[in-house]
Amino acid sequence: MKTFLSLLCLLAFSSMPGARAEEAMTLIDRQLAAHPGQTGVYVLDTGEEALLARAWLADHARQTIEVQYFIWSADNIGILAAEALLRAAERGVKVRILVDDLMIDAPDKSLLALALHPNIDIRIYNPQSSVGVPVQKRVLNVATDFRGINQRMHDKTFIVDSKIAITGGRNMADEYFDYNHEYNFRDRDALILGQTAQAMRDSFELFWDNELSAPVESLYDGIGLMQKNVKVGDDEVAAVYRELHGYADNPQNFAPEVRAAIEAVPTSFAALTRQMVWGQVEFISDTPGKNDNRFRLGGGGMTTAALAKLVDSAQQSITIQSPYLVLSDEAIELFRNAIARGVKIRINTNSLASSDNLQASSGYRNQRAALLKMGMNIYEYRPDPAVRKKLLKSAISDKIAPPIFALHAKTMVVDSCIAFIGTFNLDPRSENLNTEVGVIVRDATLARAVESAIETDMQPENSWNAATDDPDRHVSFFKRSRVRFWQLLPIKPLL
Repeated sequence: MKTFLSLLCLLAFSSMPGARAEEAMTLIDRQLAAHPGQTGVYVLDTGEEALLARAWLADHARQTIEVQYFIWSADNIGILAAEALLRAAERGVKVRILVDDLMIDAPDKSLLALALHPNIDIRIYNPQSSVGVPVQKRVLNVATDFRGINQRMHDKTFIVDSKIAITGGRNMADEYFDYNHEYNFRDRDALILGQTAQAMRDSFELFWDNELSAPVESLYDGIGLMQKNVKVGDDEVAAVYRELHGYADNPQNFAPEVRAAIEAVPTSFAALTRQMVWGQVEFISDTPGKNDNRFRLGGGGMTTAALAKLVDSAQQSITIQSPYLVLSDEAIELFRNAIARGVKIRINTNSLASSDNLQASSGYRNQRAALLKMGMNIYEYRPDPAVRKKLLKSAISDKIAPPIFALHAKTMVVDSCIAFIGTFNLDPRSENLNTEVGVIVRDATLARAVESAIETDMQPENSWNAATDDPDRHVSFFKRSRVRFWQLLPIKPLL
């Protein structure tokens, strides 16, 4: 793990000067008192900014941390985030972690050891594929509960002391914070301060208490072939904690430029909160399970309905950024009606050259010509956008060759005055299967700033115009052949 990348990542989760940090937290309390019943929003547009905000909050939580993610990788960011939460628990903060089962990547004993800490509780959502599940049980689950296997918790929330939180597109892995050497995502989060943070915690509680969320300990105490039996003794638990702390405390891991970044966090964070937009912010979320369907793959959900209502309200323009663009028949009709009203629709999505998801690309390619003919303006993100130089601000950005850059932001701006930032992809999976979350901010200043950022991403140096540029010509014959194979399969409801 002792790569230059991991050494730089580390300091983002290291402790910071107490006096300045407490001063910044006091500033937050004063802002809350000055805006009773309101919510402050700040858009985290770069991976570095999003990482440092999470790091600072984890280190300075006073009472509680609730974390909810779809992906948690055992890479540098994932390991250091786990260590930061362990340190918070050791100083008395109550930490609860809820992760979807499908994409969690953690050694069984390490996961169990963390869950056994008296101040840490870990639950796994819909555990049918990974945690505590042997191969034979996975195969059985696919055969007997196909919809259940495909119903995932795509929520991403980070909530501290019920008053400050983060939600948006980023998962807990290197590529979402600009620390992957080969492939990084252009993503977007919203930092939330105030009233809406409590609504986010209420949603977390709903999932935490649901029968689909299983305590880690219960997933490892099985008998027989259908459940793993994993045990860790006190010595093993202590060894896991020592390993995490040892890695995080190793002075060889601190690069000078990262030291400087972390030293500046308390001051920067305070300045950041002063730039917040204050007002009424709506948090939208689904219920566990998404909808009442148990066999069919459709059904919609609460976030689907809320976003459809936004689209239906548009009078002038809709600007969208989504990594995937696969529209259901219902979504096509919704956008067709908007265009008939005179609404200009612009969508920024991944090109085949930038995408890491061939299945989603196949669904988009099957529809692209029809969507363009319908009147949509579609811009496909380049793998080497000029804006990458501006957005990649992590401490490693000048130490490595420019990585492939791809869209992962899930954002919609309506009439330049309402912005949605969240986890919802423009595809049937987000519409009908995966639970999603996000915030709707009705503030023209913030909405216009977000729309301007998307417009920059649509510029010719950053994206190809799907109507005129033939973006697929920039992709190898082999990759085009692979995506053509997926285009032949009837998998649209799963995309």
